[in-house]
Amino acid sequence: MQTLTTAQTVVSMLEVNGIDTLFCLPGVQNDPFFDALYDRTNAIRPIHARHEQACAYMALGYAMAAGKPSAYVVVPGPGFLNTTAALATAYAVNAPVLALTGQIQQSMIGRNVGLLHELPDQLAIMRGLTKWADRIPSPSAAPGLVNEAFRRLLSGRQRPVALECAMDTWARRAPVEMIASAASADPCPVDEDAVERAAKLLGGAQRPMIVVGGGAQGAGAHVQRIAELLDAPVMTGRMGQGVIDGRHRLSVTAPAGYQFWGEADVVLAVGTRLQPQQQNWGIDDTLKIVRIDADSEELDRQRKPEIGIVGDATAVLKRLAERLDRHNTKRDGRAAHVGDLKAAAQKKIHELLAPQIAYLEAMRKALPEDGILVDELTQMGYAARFAWPTYKPRTFLSPGYQGTLGWGYATSLGAKVAKPDTAVLSISGDGGFMFTAMEMATAAQHGIGVVAVVFSDGAFGNVKRIQQQSFNNRTIATDLRNPDFVKLAESFGIDAVRVESPEALGAAISRGIAKGSPLLIDCPVGQFPDPWSLVTLPRIRPRKG
Repeated sequence: MQTLTTAQTVVSMLEVNGIDTLFCLPGVQNDPFFDALYDRTNAIRPIHARHEQACAYMALGYAMAAGKPSAYVVVPGPGFLNTTAALATAYAVNAPVLALTGQIQQSMIGRNVGLLHELPDQLAIMRGLTKWADRIPSPSAAPGLVNEAFRRLLSGRQRPVALECAMDTWARRAPVEMIASAASADPCPVDEDAVERAAKLLGGAQRPMIVVGGGAQGAGAHVQRIAELLDAPVMTGRMGQGVIDGRHRLSVTAPAGYQFWGEADVVLAVGTRLQPQQQNWGIDDTLKIVRIDADSEELDRQRKPEIGIVGDATAVLKRLAERLDRHNTKRDGRAAHVGDLKAAAQKKIHELLAPQIAYLEAMRKALPEDGILVDELTQMGYAARFAWPTYKPRTFLSPGYQGTLGWGYATSLGAKVAKPDTAVLSISGDGGFMFTAMEMATAAQHGIGVVAVVFSDGAFGNVKRIQQQSFNNRTIATDLRNPDFVKLAESFGIDAVRVESPEALGAAISRGIAKGSPLLIDCPVGQFPDPWSLVTLPRIRPRKG
């Protein structure tokens, strides 16, 4: 037993559970917490931002790039509410982020007396945006609650969790029985019978395909082995990019995956919602689906699969690969067919989106193989989702279905903190970049060497094009008046350059990566070709012929 404050206990338990960085913005409700953190900065590095949203986005980028839990701490009320877009994005992309917030005095919670930063029910909001949330009521309860938070972060489907603590509880001192060991994930045994049935079904398929999402990150070696045994194309959605090397002959993105979906007889879906495939591309009785997911609720959320297996993707796929050999059949001509269809889809992408492709190819050439690209809701980001070859796991970071405009730059800072020796490239439009442009101050202060590219067209370009095409050119609220991005970056003490061609962009990125310090690249562009014919694809099943 030790006599500690709640704040000291929480800081110690964060350290026990492997937190080495806290993204933060201090304030009065958390003063005792930061005083406790002061004594542990040799173990936990505080990185403070200029806006609470950036604290949460940086924690998100850290978790996505590192594949392990991260944490941020902010004041309650408006401070916490400022982080909720990032928290919702963490929920969407299955990122293990701990949101740690203060509260008003414990005796006043829920009484609506009008105290500074009071909300009617902050904990209820937390619970609506996370897989689990709770309040720390005392020093003695803190070790168990912090470890419970990490157990939840690590177990099953990884999503954010939250803890709040009242401002007077932080400083309360009492005897505490500390927990010496970190939390661990709940065990998840492999369903051997289901794996055997899946091996038989896949082994007998003539036109198998594999679809992978974020839940397959880390299981790439087993995905690739199964794909090669089956000669099955592996479709990588936004969250699945990097599960296998994008240069592999069987790796395909959505435009080719769409065609394979239309002809498939058996689909192996790993760690993916299959949302566009099931809702938009269509399902019929001739298609059998095998789903592997850590979340039992996800398996039959839209349609009951032929075989559903709950479990860790790596463990299940390892067993599936081991059993597939004895059930596998020959598929004459399948490999050549996959290659032809993939080549045709890539040709179509290059023809439709030539200007975007030129920039993407220049950026890909400049970025090392293990370099991380953080995409955005921008013309270049839309194209990157099916035209950027991702070589390694966790090197293509996307906001998933949440589509969080403005997430990119701050998220990239967190990714760089997680991977300081890895090149990190952020791509934004001028609209999205301005959401967190002030965090160039954070990059400068903490020496976070992200290379950020702003493709500036003076508009919310995608919205403006839709207004022009679908609403008789009645454009409204889409034109933007921008600062001089080079001068703005330089005013924060960051290197900056303006480029006007793909070749110049690639050269600037290479120089920035080599230098290792923060860099902003302003890249003025015109209107790009419409990518949506490759994104919004019509129903393709039932299969014809």
